[in-house]
Amino acid sequence: MIPLSDFLLYLSAEKGLAKNSLLAYERDLRLFLKVAEGKGVEAPSQLKQEHLIAFIEHMQRQGAASSSIYRALMAVKGLLSYLRREKAILPTQFLEIDSPKVWQLIPEVLTEAEVFQLIGAIDSQDLLGARDRAILLLLYGAGIRVSELCALNLQDVDETFIRVKGKGGKERLVPIAPVVVEALDHYLGHFRLQGEQQALFLSAKGKRLDRSAIWRQVKERAQLAGISKEISPHTLRHCFATHLLEQGADLRVIQEMLGHASIGTTDRYTQVSQKHLFEAFEKFHPRP
Repeated sequence: MIPLSDFLLYLSAEKGLAKNSLLAYERDLRLFLKVAEGKGVEAPSQLKQEHLIAFIEHMQRQGAASSSIYRALMAVKGLLSYLRREKAILPTQFLEIDSPKVWQLIPEVLTEAEVFQLIGAIDSQDLLGARDRAILLLLYGAGIRVSELCALNLQDVDETFIRVKGKGGKERLVPIAPVVVEALDHYLGHFRLQGEQQALFLSAKGKRLDRSAIWRQVKERAQLAGISKEISPHTLRHCFATHLLEQGADLRVIQEMLGHASIGTTDRYTQVSQKHLFEAFEKFHPRP
């Protein structure tokens, strides 16, 4: 139907896309084409916004993180730009990819009250409670990726910051608030089991926690706290950035703390903040 192999070759040869990024693009685009074909699309000229919406909704049902949905959206946008240059679709076709309707499908962040509700519902007077409260506070309070949290060692934590190894092995220092430090001290001082000596967070068996374990804990804690929204560890990273932006933090500062190589990646959080602005306007602005 669509010459996906030609587009991938273009990304590799002319854009110099890294191997891992290329594989992620291919995976996202093959899923997009599969969803579109399931809706009866047989040629590029038949693609419409409804097919993109169906694709995003499919990813949501599969529990994809907002970062994964955003990446997939950018992959589709790149493919469509390529198809326009190749005259496989009309110049004006699919320009609505950036419409509010599309962006509203990306999972919502928690409000500040919901974050406090989530963390406040944890009883930190036992091992799992103390550990999980520290994990959630760190995910929200530092905005780190779940993979970065899993990789943290004891020596990476200071009284004012944590040393994070991000994508590509790049290290960055991320400041942490006193409440996060207090939660970490409580966990380390009273409940951390002896086990793998370097890992900051351990399982009940004394092993380093992995991504799936933290994902399960976040889901369970949200359910116990009565949070109805679908959330994941990445949701708290998303909350971190969005709440900072809403409080007036500079986008470049947020970019640095998140470890984004490009400001364009960080800029997607303005989509969510703008949505809150419009909602507030509609709710509170007096009508003549």
